[in-house]
Parts: sequence; structure tokens; C-alpha cells
Amino acid sequence: MNFNQVTIKDIARELGISPSTVSRALKDHPDISPETKRLVNELAEKLNYQPNVVALSLRSSKTNTIGVIIPEIVHFFFSTIISGIEDVAYSAGYNIIITQSNESLAREKSDLKALFNSRVDGMLMSISRETVDFEHIENILSKGMPIVFFDRIYDTPGSSKVIVDDKVGAKEATLHLIEQGCKRIAHLEGPPNLHISKQRLEGYREALSEAGLPFDESLVALCPKGTTEEGKLATEKLLSLKTKPDAIFASNDPAAMGAMQAIRQAGLKIPKDIAIVGFSNWQLSSLMEPPLSSVDQPGYEMGQEAARILIRHIELKSKKKPEPAPEVKLLKTRLIVRESSVKK
Repeated sequence: MNFNQVTIKDIARELGISPSTVSRALKDHPDISPETKRLVNELAEKLNYQPNVVALSLRSSKTNTIGVIIPEIVHFFFSTIISGIEDVAYSAGYNIIITQSNESLAREKSDLKALFNSRVDGMLMSISRETVDFEHIENILSKGMPIVFFDRIYDTPGSSKVIVDDKVGAKEATLHLIEQGCKRIAHLEGPPNLHISKQRLEGYREALSEAGLPFDESLVALCPKGTTEEGKLATEKLLSLKTKPDAIFASNDPAAMGAMQAIRQAGLKIPKDIAIVGFSNWQLSSLMEPPLSSVDQPGYEMGQEAARILIRHIELKSKKKPEPAPEVKLLKTRLIVRESSVKK
């Protein structure tokens, strides 16, 4: 017998009883004797019997499964989000299926379709950096699938979302550099189509304005992939300007780490010549030389909040209650000041 495909009929055949008796015994039906229940449950455990989730869902219209779409599993920030999602979901009796778009729109579309066809009760989603068209998401939303967006959001008024205050975080980081005496602060900008990139650029500009410093487009370098290599190349171009920047605020930590490489290779010192602040507080940030200042995002809390909101939507839907109003949860960031940005 193939134990990976054990069915109620297999258990019934082994015990010489009817499949309906096995089914009722597994459900602890009062009409079934304690001895029969004991025999059925012991054999089911021995054979590693698992209920057919698809068959059950067809009857109940609920699978107690949540789908998760993230850009990258290896990304430190997203891994902390997954931990938050799992803790809340499992405590509430839900399993999760995790997919990664790998920053590909095609993969994102495929993942969305696969999760929908797997009959998940709802989805948690952070869009890829390639996503500029949202027809595939609208198509799933139109079918009544609850989706809660987190971090990288599809900014539609009809869906719930959990985000950090990117604008305030970026503004705080830039003001910190200004307080250190920096006047030519460059910005390594993330993918321009993402809401988070727009908010971080806006926070940077707002800080400059409040301090009476001009916004100089030549000091904004695009890093659409946000990689270390991209940050290094962008910083090399900034260092070739007639008047070099005296500080850099990067939209993420890998880009900031690339900037540090370029500055050192140019024979300049951090933070004496150029101060640096990143965003996301990666686990390696504190291990850099010098340690990298960064804006910390509460990833674990973001995962928890997103899961809680989605489960509320799912439970109300399963009870045929009115659809809840969309929620927007805004989480605070925290600037972690380390040696890379403090001018002595």
C-alpha cells in the first residue's frame, strides 16, 4: 500500500468495515462504538492518513489555507515578515503556502493563478519591482478573493494594506545627515514604479526643503534593482560630479553597502568625507566597516498585522457577513544611528 495516498477506502478494507463507518469514526460520530473508533484512529495514524483537503474544501468552501506572494524569500526583511505571518496564521488554525515572484512580473502572475486554483481562502501579497500593470490582480479581486497587500502595495482603495511610514523614515534619515552638517546629500532611488520608492524620495525632498537646502536632480541616482553592484556603480557616477556629495541616503541597505565600496575605492573616508544612511536595517548592516546607519522597518509586526487583517476578512466572508471596510495599517520606522553617518 502506498502510504502517501491512503484513503478512507484503504482503512475500511484493512479493517473489513464500510468506508462510511470509517468516515463517521474519524469524525467521532456517536453512533460508532468506542472500540471501532479506536481501531480506525490507530490504523489511520499508523498509515499516516491525511484528509483530502480539496474534497473537504469542495464541501465546506473553506480550506483554512492562506497564500503568500513575496518578491524574495532570501531578503532579510521579507523573511521576518514571513515569520510574523506564520505565527498568526498557525495560531488561528491556518496553513500557509509561500511563493516568490523573484522580482518577475511573469512569475507573479503565475503564482497568483496557482494560489487561486489551489483554492486558498485569501492571499497576502507584496508586488514585484517589475509590476506596473495590475490587470492580473484586478482579475483575482473581481472573483471575490480577499487580498491584503503589504510593504510593496497595489494602491487600490478597495483592498486592505499594511505599510511602514516610508516618507517619515526617509525624512528622519535625511534630517539626521543634515544635523551632521551635510549639505550635498545624494539619494540612491529605488524602482520608481513602487510606492515605497516614491515615498522615500518624497521624504528626502521634504527634509531638504525644511532645512532650506535646494533639491538637485543630479544628486539623485536611480537604483531600480537595489543591488550592491548597482549602488556601487551609481555612487561612482556621483563621485565623478564636479562637486561631490558629502552624504548619501540610500533607499535600501544593499545599495548603501555598494556606495560604501565605491567611496573606499575612491580613497575617501566614511563618514568623514561622505556619511551614509541606508533603509531596512539588514542583518549585515551592523557588521559593516564602519557599521551602517539604517532605517529599521518592523517586518515581523507587518507580517502579523497583515495576517490578522486577512483572517478577519476570511472569517467574515465564510459566515456570510457583510464585507469589511478596507483597512490601512501604517507602522512606524526607527532610525538606527551607527558610525557610518556620525561626523566627529
